Amino acid sequence: MFARSGSVLRESVAMKYRMIQRCRDAFPIRLMGRCVRVSPSGYYGWVTRAPSARAQENARVLARIRHVHADHDGVVGSPRIWEDLRDAGERCGRHRVARLMRRAGLRGVPQRRRWRTKPSGTPPAGTRNHLERDVTATAPNTKWVTDITYIRTAEQWLYLCVVLDLYSGLVVGWSMSPRQDRHLVLQAVLMAVWQRPGRTPVMLHSDRGCQCTADEYQRFLAAHHMTCRMSAVGSCADNAAAESFFGVLKRERVNRRQYRTRAEARADIFDSIERCHNPRQRRRLAFQQEGQKLLTQPSAETG
Repeated sequence: MFARSGSVLRESVAMKYRMIQRCRDAFPIRLMGRCVRVSPSGYYGWVTRAPSARAQENARVLARIRHVHADHDGVVGSPRIWEDLRDAGERCGRHRVARLMRRAGLRGVPQRRRWRTKPSGTPPAGTRNHLERDVTATAPNTKWVTDITYIRTAEQWLYLCVVLDLYSGLVVGWSMSPRQDRHLVLQAVLMAVWQRPGRTPVMLHSDRGCQCTADEYQRFLAAHHMTCRMSAVGSCADNAAAESFFGVLKRERVNRRQYRTRAEARADIFDSIERCHNPRQRRRLAFQQEGQKLLTQPSAETG
């Protein structure tokens, strides 16, 4: 506790010294020292003192943070940058990364919330909500969610459908088309089925759009041992994983670009899914599994 208090005090004094350094050409140093209650000798000692080992290490880490931030087009915040640094072998804490980014004025792109409603279709007979807001999965390829979003281009709309695995967060299937019909959803689910090992049963959750209530779609799911589940009207919690993915995609990619053609949008979205999102989710999953393995290992003392 006392060590933390001393660290906070030193940081407060350093902030005062930095403020004096910025304003030294506009005001006398002794006057500013009296205003912020620090001695001029302390300031001159701070200016002439060589950077400490901690300051040099912070400068090195900040340089790597700037590189990662620029590599992600300046859209990611401290949690994602910390994950990338950790995966690259950098030994630093999450709060340290956030502190260095805050001092350097680096930040991610915040999410803008927009609320809207849309009409709902009638679910097929016998279809119920098997998920019941239980979005946790204990094994891969047991619970999937699918949804559709739209991408604005100069050639009008491009529709994107994805299938996410709730266990890993991976996009296991996706498709894009200028038309929002049942074939858009079928292509995404078919891609996910091709990547599924074996024919293990899967619960696939969707909203009550006409693409998912079509007979052809329902027959396809039944033929591939997949259980269709749909939420009630106004219940969006079960499909929050897909909505969250779309929110990140649009915040970090789509809303920052102006696509001239649908082909340009396809290429950029493909890059976002296969080069950024899926590799990041695989690293997170590997990190979680490694942590669980360490927790289940026997103790060296007690066995």
